Amino acid sequence: MLDNVRQFLEVQANSLGDDTEVTLYPPAAKFPACPSPKPFLPNASRPPLGRISVGVKCGEQGRRTRFLQAEVSVIGTHLETARDIAAGETITHDNVVFRHGDLARLPRQALRESEQAIGRVTMRPLSEGQVLQDYQLRTPRLVNRGEKVILEARGDGFRITRSAEALAPGGRGDKIRVRLGNREVIDAQVIGKRHLIVDN
Repeated sequence: MLDNVRQFLEVQANSLGDDTEVTLYPPAAKFPACPSPKPFLPNASRPPLGRISVGVKCGEQGRRTRFLQAEVSVIGTHLETARDIAAGETITHDNVVFRHGDLARLPRQALRESEQAIGRVTMRPLSEGQVLQDYQLRTPRLVNRGEKVILEARGDGFRITRSAEALAPGGRGDKIRVRLGNREVIDAQVIGKRHLIVDN
């Protein structure tokens, strides 16, 4: 059973970084036999990093469930500030650097991809060497409520644009409601300054 759990955790964690190490902590009491073990993560929405609990369903129907503790260490990259950054400054490739380390030791909202940070604006001053976290940044507003915007629809071999009115503010990637000239209200995604795209 322990081999199944170790293999399961390695597969789950391998996509997070370059090097994975799994330590299992079997319970002091001996487990009864566990035929056809099927490991699972009780909190599947969080990445398997640090000290975690792992469930194992036993038997063909998975009617019995056992739990054990594990420590998962993954070496991977994350973003840090390359210099002091003032509040309200836009993040560029020049003011962030990639660092290598144990992802389990990072804050939960640590950013790992440059796309998660570049073009966003700092909410407060950041010191050089600080781990960059999602809550420290905001997406700059590209559309204001009541503003006239360009709405674009694309498809195979065509591109149509028309004007609309934004019913809410939004930054890049945000979905907001817009009103068309015929008073119809639809959702569209912000892709640039006063520029939105509608899903087909």
